[in-house]
Amino acid sequence: MNSAGVAPVDFAPLAQMLLVGAMIAGLAWGWVWMRRRSDAAWSWSQKLTVLTLVLTFDLVVFGAFTRLSDSGLGCPDWPGCYGHASPVGAKAHIQAAEAAMPTGPVTHSKAWIEMLHRYLATGVGALILVLAVGSWRERAVGGRVRPALERWWPTLTLVWVCVQGAFGAWTVTMKLKPAIVTLHLLGGLLLLAMLCVQAAHQSRRLGQAMPVRLDRSTTLLLRVVGGLLLVQLALGGWVSTNYAVLACSDFPQCQGSWWPEMRFDQGFQIWRALGMTPEGDPISFAALTAIHYTHRLMAVVVLLAMAWLVWRLRAVAPLARQGRWLGWLALLQLGSGMGNVILGWPLLAALMHTAGAAGMVMVLTWTMARTSRAAVAGISCPVHAPTSGVSA
Repeated sequence: MNSAGVAPVDFAPLAQMLLVGAMIAGLAWGWVWMRRRSDAAWSWSQKLTVLTLVLTFDLVVFGAFTRLSDSGLGCPDWPGCYGHASPVGAKAHIQAAEAAMPTGPVTHSKAWIEMLHRYLATGVGALILVLAVGSWRERAVGGRVRPALERWWPTLTLVWVCVQGAFGAWTVTMKLKPAIVTLHLLGGLLLLAMLCVQAAHQSRRLGQAMPVRLDRSTTLLLRVVGGLLLVQLALGGWVSTNYAVLACSDFPQCQGSWWPEMRFDQGFQIWRALGMTPEGDPISFAALTAIHYTHRLMAVVVLLAMAWLVWRLRAVAPLARQGRWLGWLALLQLGSGMGNVILGWPLLAALMHTAGAAGMVMVLTWTMARTSRAAVAGISCPVHAPTSGVSA
């Protein structure tokens, strides 16, 4: 206590976490620099952006693993673990918690999973900080001033990763409230999309991927699919954070019916504790069924729209590869989603489902970035998506 009777704030765990994050970022960047130090076709910022993009994808998938292994409260405080920077220093506290509740949220393995997730997140944040600072220092490229948007993108990404850090803290302090956990998942996917836009801009600036002009109908379809996917990602996050996957254990029907008993009013009450209604009563099984079945019905809409987009992109030679990727990812989502239901939510299928969703975000974002109005400005020969060929 100080003279005012207030306990001083201990910043040591936070400082140690930041140091670990800086070490992870430094090791990752050193590995990339050693492998591509002689590659003149890639700028340093492009190398760093792609590295950060890959690690963010890993972070999203590892975040899903943290949630699916019930490790989200493996360390019930933030940013450290019982006031320490690692579970090693918190060993006594973890043992006491595990002895009091052997199958509870705090065990040694769950604490390490949770802290590894935090370390990786801190490393990603450190890389984004370097990108933001570097984008303002490297204002001129090839004798030309870098466009303002390319300087501001890393800065906006840095702001957003700080917001994500706050959501990570609220996830713990608010005891896994479904709304907070779902927003944290969506925020991670948005971070992935922001980095993907930057990578696409850099690839275009260096002449590695030329912009593509689509006809109006295909452009509209691309945006509609992006909007539908966003809704489906939110519904999928709501299913996962409410643990509603097993509310339907058969397919294509649910509980032997095409329209089982459901409580939409209760299932989609947003601000409440995990497994509880806002009034403090246990959430009903019919509410979990409503959450699950809404996600399943929306999946049909998204898959049909995605199939239509894949069919349209196949005729646009520069985007045919993105079309194939979207097709394969759609099949992965269908297969892993069915596997979650039929096989009883196995960890591998659940992780593949999250990875597939993140992959869709990346491919769609990259395609939108290559076909955006800013990207195609100045192109004199449009590329259309006719039903029987390509015109360029």
